[in-house]
Amino acid sequence: MVHITDDGVFDAPIEKVWKYINDDKGHTHSAVKFTKVLEQSDKGMTVELEVKNADGTSHMETWKMTMNPPKGHSTEVLAGPMKGSRNTHTYTPMGDKTKVMVEGDFYAQGMDDASTKKAVLAMWANVFDEDNANLKNYK
Repeated sequence: MVHITDDGVFDAPIEKVWKYINDDKGHTHSAVKFTKVLEQSDKGMTVELEVKNADGTSHMETWKMTMNPPKGHSTEVLAGPMKGSRNTHTYTPMGDKTKVMVEGDFYAQGMDDASTKKAVLAMWANVFDEDNANLKNYK
């Protein structure tokens, strides 16, 4: 397991960020495709998804996502090559912007800690950039 933290600032107020995060039609990512909702409640959901690897291949994972509006959400990987990984996104309002802090412990089957950290940070950067761009046009 490797512990990883990162942060960024969205160019949108927290209300808009939270609405976007919970929009299953508008909140999409190029590297993560939800394929099936396995369980859903008012506190979150367990989903099956396809995750693209840096080399263009993909693999399946199962995530349990627990929502804590509007402060953040946590994710636990239940199945797949990153099984056992956990992370939390924490949102802090900053007027017309929102700071996001992401922190978690990660395991990637077949990868050492340095490679795992590099892959997770690259994915987070991609997800953050897509979210920030999408938020500019999101209503």
